[in-house]
Amino acid sequence: MLPKVRMPDTRKMITLEVLATARRSAGFTTITLGGPELDQFKPSGDDQTVRLFFPREGQDRLTMPTLSNEAWMAQVLMMPKTRRPWVRNYTIRRARPERGEIDIDFALHGDAPASTWAQHAKPGDPAGIFDMGVTYLPPARASWQLLVGEESAVPAILAILENAPTTLIAEVFLEVPETADIQHDFRAPEGVRVHWLPRERADTLPGELALQTVRNAQLPPEPFYTWVAGEAKLPTGLRRHLVNERGIPKADIAFFGYWRHGRSSPG
Repeated sequence: MLPKVRMPDTRKMITLEVLATARRSAGFTTITLGGPELDQFKPSGDDQTVRLFFPREGQDRLTMPTLSNEAWMAQVLMMPKTRRPWVRNYTIRRARPERGEIDIDFALHGDAPASTWAQHAKPGDPAGIFDMGVTYLPPARASWQLLVGEESAVPAILAILENAPTTLIAEVFLEVPETADIQHDFRAPEGVRVHWLPRERADTLPGELALQTVRNAQLPPEPFYTWVAGEAKLPTGLRRHLVNERGIPKADIAFFGYWRHGRSSPG
């Protein structure tokens, strides 16, 4: 089943540069991007996702695709690796259009290309974005919401909460590597309960703790909407549990596998 996505009316490839970096904890860092072309980007809030382009090691500049349609990926893959950029999906954590800035939070995973770039990025370094729309699309009939993710989905869920109406009622389960990775500088409506789940143990795979915790949780009986993302086994496992053991309609569950443990993303 293809995920539901609200795409922007118009979009184009946008080249920016790093304005600032801030290490939040051992597991997270924030990169602030900006530049003249950002006035062509329309922030839409919630889990607004962009393709993030950044140079490979050894490249002295960023080569962006010239096509602002679905043919852009083919164009990238046809580039020789000497010019081909890395491409990954990331959520806009915060946008400040009046200042020409956007923040992207990175969950740091070892020596993965994006983690390595984020940890070494400095002001003036080039980066590019391409708007991929929003997947958080709760139906009006939902009495409350269930939001679940491990560290790779924490920025998206916190962005959802900060853009949510004050009437939102939600149970939120956020798994992070360590207690030090718990974040406190975000806003959430009063009806939202956030459960932080530090793994602490290195032998526990990302998403396992969140999945088991929600399986064992006492959830309100009223109809609800679920948005879950992260390592592939978490969203697929939670969807299976909700449908088979709690009788939740599939249409009320939005689930997204951001990555797979032990496998690198293409591009």
